Amino acid sequence: MKSAETKVTKSEAPKAQKTKKSNHQDLEVKDAQIIFNAVWSDLEASYGRERLHFPRELILLGGAPGAGKGTNTPFIMEARGLTCEPIVVSALLDTPKMRQLKEAGQLVGDTEVIRIIFEKMLEPEYQDGAILDGFPRTVVQVECMKLLFHKMMQLRTEFYDTEHHHNFRQPIIHIMMLFIDEKESVDRQLIRGREVLANNKDVERTGIGSLMEYRATDAEPKAAQRRYKVFKERTYDALQSLREVFHYHFINAQGELPEVRRNIVKELKYQSSLELDPRTFDSVRLLPLASEIVAHARQELVKRMDGYEFNHPELFHQVVRMIEVDIMPIVLHHAISGSAHVNSENPVLENPLAMAMLIDVFSERGYHATVDLHKIEIPESFDVKTGKIQCRMKKVWRTQIQFKGSELRRG
Repeated sequence: MKSAETKVTKSEAPKAQKTKKSNHQDLEVKDAQIIFNAVWSDLEASYGRERLHFPRELILLGGAPGAGKGTNTPFIMEARGLTCEPIVVSALLDTPKMRQLKEAGQLVGDTEVIRIIFEKMLEPEYQDGAILDGFPRTVVQVECMKLLFHKMMQLRTEFYDTEHHHNFRQPIIHIMMLFIDEKESVDRQLIRGREVLANNKDVERTGIGSLMEYRATDAEPKAAQRRYKVFKERTYDALQSLREVFHYHFINAQGELPEVRRNIVKELKYQSSLELDPRTFDSVRLLPLASEIVAHARQELVKRMDGYEFNHPELFHQVVRMIEVDIMPIVLHHAISGSAHVNSENPVLENPLAMAMLIDVFSERGYHATVDLHKIEIPESFDVKTGKIQCRMKKVWRTQIQFKGSELRRG
């Protein structure tokens, strides 16, 4: 009797591989839960819950080798108003303690990475925000990041109505992926390798400057390709899985630096609904956005101008005449500077509609005008018996007109 054989057809093979991969990920998720719980318990014991002040804003910066993370980090910090140094995972793992572990033949695993990063984020200088360069890189680290966010939200709810509420603000987490393709990555790694070798050679020859870190992968195309492959299979996929949880920004970093930075600015555009505390946003959301006001500003201006002509022709013509006679001669004298200040006591401006007409007329003609009323008390008589001074109120409308001035050519 022949023994039964189990054959896997071509159509079943991918399913089997998918199941195997899914089971592996499930194990990593369980590992992450164990690691996170252990690290979190230690943090609570060391700091106390009321002192677990993690950064309000976190930017998890990822990118292919040569994508320009180090080059663009200062620019991203400036765009987000962050003043503290970025948390660079590779630098954190190059401490004497970590080197001692490596020299002893021990691996710097996810537990050590999670612990050292969480402790670093609790330093006071990172309260407002921090950039994490090179974290997370594995599925376990990604899951720990999700668990951390969940804990931050729990702490915020717990301390919301206490004296500690200002230390537990609405957390904002951005995933920022600087992406370049394999060819561009390899080319940039090799260029960097040549530049580092040239720099180090000059430093050794002259004694001026400092040596730069040289990576063996920056000299060997196949090694550079392997490095890119590791990024795609581990870091890229890991960060992709967070796009459904946090704000995800995919930055095309293929082009020149100015273009890449324009992409970064566009992606990090401020959105109050995402960044303000929900209660704060509810207080201001009824006020219109500037973008909403200006969207149809030109059409509304045309309607108002036609309305002045057809519904209030007498007042409108008085305002136009006043601008022509009293204001434009002064504006013409300031054609070079592009800024004129004109004071007027013309009583036509007593009518608030006349002030609106004046501003709209200048806007339609391409100027920017603002008007404010300045009241001055002018003494007119003095009562000798009572010592009371009788004054009259003088009204002066101060108009500021700005426009693009003329550029003088000197030769």
